[in-house]
Amino acid sequence: MRRLLLVFLLGALPACGQLAEPVYFRDKVFDFGNINEQDGPVTHEFTFVNQSGRPVKIISVQASCGCTTPDWSKEPVSNGKTGFIRAQFDPKDRPGYFNKTLTVITDYEATPIVLQIKGNVTMPNQPPVFSEKKGGLMFPTRTINFGKLYVNQPPTAYEYRVVNTGELPVKIYRAEVPAYMTVNVPEFLMPDVPAVIKLTYDARARNRYGFTSDNLILVTSDKPDSVKSISVYATLEEFFPRLSPEEEKLAPRLGLPLAELDFGRVKVGSSPVRELPVRNLGKKELIIRAVQGNCDCLKPSMTKTRLKPGEDSKVRIVLDATGLSGTQEKAVTIYSTDPLTPVMRIMIKAYVEN
Repeated sequence: MRRLLLVFLLGALPACGQLAEPVYFRDKVFDFGNINEQDGPVTHEFTFVNQSGRPVKIISVQASCGCTTPDWSKEPVSNGKTGFIRAQFDPKDRPGYFNKTLTVITDYEATPIVLQIKGNVTMPNQPPVFSEKKGGLMFPTRTINFGKLYVNQPPTAYEYRVVNTGELPVKIYRAEVPAYMTVNVPEFLMPDVPAVIKLTYDARARNRYGFTSDNLILVTSDKPDSVKSISVYATLEEFFPRLSPEEEKLAPRLGLPLAELDFGRVKVGSSPVRELPVRNLGKKELIIRAVQGNCDCLKPSMTKTRLKPGEDSKVRIVLDATGLSGTQEKAVTIYSTDPLTPVMRIMIKAYVEN
């Protein structure tokens, strides 16, 4: 029976194409970071690929506030082609953090697609805000979040501010980071004088994909809490420039027959295995860079990672049900050299019972 199902799924690949998301947005959240009110409106363009199998028209885009002006592809987007949603945010008289949404309605299905823009509007001569306390030192946030970094781009720098709220200078004896990061810190933090810690992240040297979590360790003279640990987050992907219509026709394309894989009912402590076929629907070789689960209970792998045009492979997923109970909703992410959809997710469901 499983063999017949596999044959059916493989046969369905050319028809269903890249079915992971019919209207696929590579990014649904964009962080502008710090923007100066005096610089005026800022704009970000969300691009999507129509992989529904038929033309799709954007019917409307509704912004959550008058400060955000949307624009979008007005003509129907053919199957396999790209369209856009453009969001312009006006920071005038809106100091501080903002988080706005755009609700996209298409003629493909009634369920809306929600996009998000966020950032922080700074005012002229506005002093930095320090809200997180670690001993006698204050920081603006508990974490350093680089956001999205690219493994084929130059290192990215981040400036993290700190202020000494005590009455005496604080000495930074050393700063510890992983080998793929560099950090520059002042030797002394003088009382009430904001200082900058400059952290640089080399995603190429990190040599992995997906969400990463690390730590910046500061060893200081600030007693009794002399060691400060600051979490450092990033999401690593491969950067692909926008393609011309001619280049799109020749590009490698990752095809999945299903966006969701249901293990059904499984016994606690068991390790069931499921396989999902994939195919290179493009005209050039496709390389699977990485396959990752979002929990230790998932162990995904590929039977083949380099696919010629029209060639098939399988995603093999082992679910370790040890210690699990009840309904499980997880995800497996595939990173590939498909320039239009380099990141594709398979939702994993199961019900674990004794």
